[in-house]
Amino acid sequence: MSRILALDTSTDACSVALQLDGTILQETRVEPRRHTHLLLPMIEQLLAEAGVTLRSLDAIAFGRGPGSFAGIRIATGAAQGLALGSELPLLPVSTLAAMALEAKQRMPEAQQVATALDARMDEIYWGAFDLTGVLPEALMAESVRAPEQAELPADSAWIGVGSGWRYREQMPSKVQQLIQSPEFDLYPRAEAMLPLAQALLDQGGALDPAEATPVYLREGSWKKKDQQ
Repeated sequence: MSRILALDTSTDACSVALQLDGTILQETRVEPRRHTHLLLPMIEQLLAEAGVTLRSLDAIAFGRGPGSFAGIRIATGAAQGLALGSELPLLPVSTLAAMALEAKQRMPEAQQVATALDARMDEIYWGAFDLTGVLPEALMAESVRAPEQAELPADSAWIGVGSGWRYREQMPSKVQQLIQSPEFDLYPRAEAMLPLAQALLDQGGALDPAEATPVYLREGSWKKKDQQ
């Protein structure tokens, strides 16, 4: 198992985790708008606790989005700076996939999860994942859309996670009926990013720091409303 530092600031949670030879250290703080002050000290504290330096690691993973524009930029910029200084590759991890894995870890019996993050402007970042395997499998492309256009790829029981579920009453009745008690306060913790980052590293998906870019999705907004 590789040595990986993971960090995420794409939501109200600021989260850091460190994977070292099968041991995981992690810290998550839900303190909105304080990520720039919290992130680097949290990383330094975790490294000091483990007694390692950045240069002794194999890679740095970061939450590449979708999520808060400012938050994604903070994570991407910090990851790039740390990677350049320590000559490490970067592993961009989907915020929604990390949320799906967090849901799987909390609710092992769950088989399908719909992830929804509040995207502001009366829109949500939307994803749907199968949880029956070791890692979440995306069942549809991640998108940003109005709650009224939320849809699920199968007519079966789903769990819903994420801040976007505050718009549940605006979603189609079919979606509301298929979702079981959505959890609004589930965040993409860095610890849940680690298995996704490890898989990406194993598959040769590591990037040079200069190649790492955030995924905002806003430019790729789902256009069904405009096409009608």
